[in-house]
Amino acid sequence: MIRRIAAPAILWMAMIAVTLGFADTLSAQTPPNERDLRIYAGLHAAAAYGNVAEIERLIGDGERPNIQDSNSRTPLHVAVYQKHHAAARALLRLGANPNALDAQRYDVVTIAAVHNDIEMLNIVLEGGASARNVTSPYDGTALITAAHLGHVDVVRILIAHKAPLDHANMRGWTALHEAVVLGNGGPNHVATVDALVKAGADPDIKDRRGFTAIMYARQRRYDEIIKILEPVRGRRS
Repeated sequence: MIRRIAAPAILWMAMIAVTLGFADTLSAQTPPNERDLRIYAGLHAAAAYGNVAEIERLIGDGERPNIQDSNSRTPLHVAVYQKHHAAARALLRLGANPNALDAQRYDVVTIAAVHNDIEMLNIVLEGGASARNVTSPYDGTALITAAHLGHVDVVRILIAHKAPLDHANMRGWTALHEAVVLGNGGPNHVATVDALVKAGADPDIKDRRGFTAIMYARQRRYDEIIKILEPVRGRRS
C-alpha cells in the first residue's frame, strides 16, 4: 500500500532537508586557529594580539597592510576575528583594504555580523567597508547572515548602510527567507523580519523551490512573523 503524504508535510520535509544540507556562514568561516596564532609573525601577529604600537611601527617601516596569510586573511581580518577594535581602527587608518575577502570569500563586515560585534561593525563601515558586498561560498551578504542569526541591531545598521534587501544567495534565499527558515520564530527573529519589512524587503520573492518567506512561516507556525508578512502581501496584491 502506497501512503500519500499531504502537501504541507512534503513542504516541511523539503525545508528541513534544505536547511540541514546548507552549511551556512557559522560553519564556513575560518578564524585563525591556535596553530595560526603560534606561527604568525609581523603584522598578522600584531593584529592577532591587538598591538597597535607594533602595527604602526611595522607599517611605518614598510610592511604591507594587506599582506595575506595562508587562508588569504589580511591583518584586518585577523583583528576583526579577534575582536581587537583599536587594532582594526589602526589598520584601516594606515591603509588596510576594508573590503578584502579571505579564501572563503568573507569580508570583515560579515565576520563582525556573525559575532554580533556592533562596535567592530561600526568601525569597519566607517572605515570604508561596504554593506553591499557579496560574500561567502554561498553568494550571500552580511545582511542575510545577520538575519539568519537574528542579530537585530546588526540588521538595522546594515539596512542603514544600504545593504541590498532582496539579494538572494545560491539557494534563492533572501534575508527574509533566512530569518524564517534558519530562525527560531523567537523575539529576535520576529524583530528582524519586522525591520526588513519596514525597510522595504519584498516578501513575495520565491526561492529556488518556489517558496516565499511567508510560506515557510506558515509551515512552521510562526504566528508573529505571519502577522508581519501578511499585511505586506495584501498591500502588494
